[in-house]
Amino acid sequence: MGTSLKPAHINFPAAPGPDRDHADCRGVASILSRVGDKWSVLVIMMLSDGPKRFNELKRTINGVSQRMLTLTLRGLERDGLVTRTIFPTIPPRVDYELTDLGRGLQQPVIALGQWAIEHQEQIAAARTRFDRRNGT
Repeated sequence: MGTSLKPAHINFPAAPGPDRDHADCRGVASILSRVGDKWSVLVIMMLSDGPKRFNELKRTINGVSQRMLTLTLRGLERDGLVTRTIFPTIPPRVDYELTDLGRGLQQPVIALGQWAIEHQEQIAAARTRFDRRNGT
């Protein structure tokens, strides 16, 4: 006997729809990945006392490359946290400033940055102890 090509099992339950809780988690994760990365935190902290030019930000944020600062500022601008204003001078002047939304994020980001500064030695010591215990 051969295989029948007649449909036999056609009553499958409908595929479940997207889980709303997971969609919320993805949205929140996306936002936290932007505002939680080290360069974004530092940029927001530096812009907390007013607008800055690109080179001023680059000088005050130790270790950031021009490309990384550009990408960070673009991401913050895309998310509505920073505005970019171009002044028609020679050479052109470009200022970056926190938006109202960005200023609303300023307090928690500054608190996070300050906490990291104040506890970096404790974290480093904890990492050393962990690495010794685990042979890494």
